[in-house]
Amino acid sequence: MGVIGYGLGVIGAGIGIGLAAFGATTAMARQPEMQGRLFTTFILGSAFVEALALIGFVVSLIVK
Repeated sequence: MGVIGYGLGVIGAGIGIGLAAFGATTAMARQPEMQGRLFTTFILGSAFVEALALIGFVVSLIVK
């Protein structure tokens, strides 16, 4: 059961990063002068989402 939960967590993380990347690229296309600030925010957000996915993986290993 833990593997299924981890798989669902990874799907959620993938969707979250995809939506964030879509928003960041759309915003950069509309206002190119904001690229540096948007890219930094995108990288931080992606790191937080990936951290949650890794925490889910570790918890699934501990519970198993």
